[in-house]
Amino acid sequence: MKLLHIDSSVLGPHSVSRQVSAAAVERLRQANPGLVVTYRDLTQTPLGHLTGLHLAAGQGAAPDPSVRDDVAAGQLVLEEFLAADTVVIGAPMYNFTIPSQLKVWIDRILVAGKTFKYGPAGVEGLAGSKRVIIAISRGGYYGAGTPMAALEHLETYLRGVFGFIGVTNLEFIPADGIQVGPEHREKAVAGALQAAGSLNAA
Repeated sequence: MKLLHIDSSVLGPHSVSRQVSAAAVERLRQANPGLVVTYRDLTQTPLGHLTGLHLAAGQGAAPDPSVRDDVAAGQLVLEEFLAADTVVIGAPMYNFTIPSQLKVWIDRILVAGKTFKYGPAGVEGLAGSKRVIIAISRGGYYGAGTPMAALEHLETYLRGVFGFIGVTNLEFIPADGIQVGPEHREKAVAGALQAAGSLNAA
């Protein structure tokens, strides 16, 4: 069984999403002794934003020398995702949505013919066999009925993205209100870590 662990926070050891994603991976590692884990830190090994040269290479053109290495890195990212049975992602909210580092990674895994395809009935996701667990951290409260609900473009976006490629086994571990105050942060982190440590083994 293979697990892909992705982190995207720029805060290093101060990151809540990193703490929670690590706890989720450790829980699954303990429950599955033979688990093979691949780790990718999107801030330490950043991918380039897509350009026309990237898209041309994706259509079969020889990669321009200026993007050759990045195109190869993007192919490796896609292969890591396709090979994984389980994916654990640390995803903080930055300015109401995902970090740009995570968006670049998503751009490399949403590939027609690999993770989705179009047919007579419309789009068909091809990654439905995967389990995806996402540790999200938000500075405030964005749940339904809250004053900030309309600005929640983190969880809603990720639900849409993974639903598009067919993932139905999608789990979120939220830590909300971490910037509201120390007590809120402590409670949010403790709750998220408890949820991570209680994940089903498979």
